[in-house]
Amino acid sequence: MTTASKITLIRVAFIPVYMIFMYLSGGCVGIWMWLALATFIVASLTDFVDGQIARKFNQVSDFGKFLDPLADKLLTIAALVMFCEWGIVPAWALMIVLTREFAVTGLRLVAVGKGTVIAAGWSGKVKTAASMIGLCVLMSFPTVAWLCWTVIAVIVVTTVYSGVEYFIRNWKCLWD
Repeated sequence: MTTASKITLIRVAFIPVYMIFMYLSGGCVGIWMWLALATFIVASLTDFVDGQIARKFNQVSDFGKFLDPLADKLLTIAALVMFCEWGIVPAWALMIVLTREFAVTGLRLVAVGKGTVIAAGWSGKVKTAASMIGLCVLMSFPTVAWLCWTVIAVIVVTTVYSGVEYFIRNWKCLWD
């Protein structure tokens, strides 16, 4: 296993720690939310670090192409689920994100079955970055309604756009 993939696995290992801190915060800004935010930021930064290492040291692998976006999905969905539980993120927004993630993962699985690995595209990276930054904003200011709705709108728009783009660029995987 490459160093880049090990770092990605560390991101996955941060998720339960993050969830515990979020749960203990109860949705209120305080020490537990700040610890959750710090954990989320460190986990998010590993996304950048593992990619840099993979490219710099020629550690790009099919396993990494699969695991890296999966780790991102798990981290962002963990946060969205907590905010949905607290009534900050509406269930319909969470459902849009989940639908996109399952659909793109399904597309990737079909492609792998045909010998093709679909790496993360530019719009998917923008979606991930926008989601991670937006979720940090929600953790910092969960009671500022206009800011929460702005974050939700950005997450939903980038999610839908990137999902549609994945299918447009890779539709042949479904029909060949």
